[in-house]
Amino acid sequence: MALAGLYAAEALHTLGRAGAPFVYASFVGSLDGRIAVSDPASGASHLPVEITSENDFRLFLELQAQADCLVTHGGYLRDLAAGRLDDVLRIGTHAVGRDLARWRRENGLSAQPAIVIASASLDFPVPESVIREKRRVLVATGRQAPPERVDALKARGFPVIVAGEGNGVEGAPLVRELGALGFRSVYLLTGPRMLSTMLRGGALSRLYLTITHRVVGGDDFHTMATGARLEGAGRLRLSSLYCDAAGPDGTGQWFARFEPVGPERQVQAGP
Repeated sequence: MALAGLYAAEALHTLGRAGAPFVYASFVGSLDGRIAVSDPASGASHLPVEITSENDFRLFLELQAQADCLVTHGGYLRDLAAGRLDDVLRIGTHAVGRDLARWRRENGLSAQPAIVIASASLDFPVPESVIREKRRVLVATGRQAPPERVDALKARGFPVIVAGEGNGVEGAPLVRELGALGFRSVYLLTGPRMLSTMLRGGALSRLYLTITHRVVGGDDFHTMATGARLEGAGRLRLSSLYCDAAGPDGTGQWFARFEPVGPERQVQAGP
C-alpha cells in the first residue's frame, strides 16, 4: 500500500453526524509502552525522538485533515507559546502534508477545523495565528472552573462549554456538547487523561496507534492512559494493521487501528 492517502481514504469526516460525532484519537509509542519521557533536569515531558518518523507524521496529518473539530489542551498551548512544541493546529502548513489543504476543499470541509481547548485552570494563551486567521475557537472546562477566568474568556469572544461537574473536562459530556453544536468528526490532540475519560464514557469511536519497534526504557515516563483502571471500558479490537519495515531508523513500525468493544456508543446529543 502507498503511505500517502492511507488514512485519508478512510473518510472519517463522513462517519459521524450532527448529534453523534465520530471521535478519534492517535498516539505513537514504543514497544515498552512509552508515549513520552521526562527530562531529569527540568521535569518537562517530551516525545522520545527515537520513536518519531516522517511516515507517522504524514498519517497524523491525514487524520487531522479529516476533522471539523480539533480538541487540544491548555498544556499544549503553553508549551507552544514557550517554543517547546511545534504548531500542529493548522492544515497544509507542513511540507509533508501540503496537499491536505486541497484535500479538505475537495471533500467539502472548511479551510481549517474549529479548535476546542480543554482546560481545568483556563490558564493558557491563544496562538496569534489562530486569532489572525479568525479560526473558530471554543473552550471546554468543568463546572467548578474559576468563574473569573470563564468570564474573561467570554469577554474575549470565546464560547465556554461546561463538560464536567468538577474542575476538568469529562469525555462523554464534551462529546454531547460538540455533537449538539453540529460537529461530525472530532480529533483528539490531547493525551492520556482525555483518552481515559473518553473510554470510560463510551465516547471514543476509534484509536490509531503507531508502535515503533524500539524499547525506550527509563524510569520516568507516560503511557496512553491515566487514572483508575478502565476495566471493561478499556476493551479494544484490532481492525487494521500495516507494517512499515523501513522507518524509523531501519527498525520498523506498525500502524494499528482499534475499535472500542462493548455496547453501542453511549454519547448522543439531546433532541
